[in-house]
Amino acid sequence: EVQLVESGGGLVQPGGSLKLSCTASGFRFADYAMSWVRQAPGSGLEWVAAHNAGSGSRYYADSAEGRFTISRDNVKNILYLQLDSLKTEDTAMYYCAKDRASAVWIPPLRGQGTQVTVSS
Repeated sequence: EVQLVESGGGLVQPGGSLKLSCTASGFRFADYAMSWVRQAPGSGLEWVAAHNAGSGSRYYADSAEGRFTISRDNVKNILYLQLDSLKTEDTAMYYCAKDRASAVWIPPLRGQGTQVTVSS
């Protein structure tokens, strides 16, 4: 059974940082692209970042480019998302997802999410 468990969310002031983690199990983590997506209150799911498997290529939504960094540890089966220079509009539930998300497709297999709240 595929399991994705996110952690690391919390309350942070604008300009602050957080590091999210997603521990994966039930599949060959190293063989799959992985992604982070988010959902703000009253909004739909939005892709944030994606990390390919073999090539290691990384992709970011415009909203994340230059502020967020996706990475992965294929030994520990953990996906990370470093959030820097956070803005109030980054407030959302953040989910990790199995497979590569994009602006036109959100993978259906996701974890339960971790809440990020950016507020002064």
